[in-house]
Amino acid sequence: MATLKQKIQQDLTTALREKKELELSVLRMLNAAIINKEKEKRYKTSKIKTELTEEELEKESGLLEDEVLEIISSEIKKRKEAALLFEKGKRMDLAEKEKEEAKILEKYLPEQLSEEEIKKLAREIIEKMGVKEMKDVGKVMAELMPKLKGRADGSLVSKIVKELLVSEKQYIE
Repeated sequence: MATLKQKIQQDLTTALREKKELELSVLRMLNAAIINKEKEKRYKTSKIKTELTEEELEKESGLLEDEVLEIISSEIKKRKEAALLFEKGKRMDLAEKEKEEAKILEKYLPEQLSEEEIKKLAREIIEKMGVKEMKDVGKVMAELMPKLKGRADGSLVSKIVKELLVSEKQYIE
């Protein structure tokens, strides 16, 4: 089975052949982001583990699937934020382009969880941790986000956790 990085590179080649300009530009940007992250990881690894051979360093600095998913999620978030800003600036053409780019990137993420599934997981963690205060949102998020990596938008998860903590507090009082 091909890795996510390989799939992106295959799709980039296909987009080039089929002259899909928007997809090609998005995938080139994503590929560049992945390469930059690998170079960064390689540099850090070479500073820490100076005794590694060139092959070992190459192997150590390869990105894991989770790291590639993080890059994709980050790029999607950038597109969504840009689309919102363009909408505020009444530039619907540019907002649409950003949304299209986000859609292209989203197909590389695993299936997203529904709000109900996120609420269920968040409730379990809130109960397990025994938290009831809004000041504990960060603790809950720190516990919850690794379980949802790539399968849920962080801002949605944060909103759900806050709603649950507010309703929990009202329920107690």
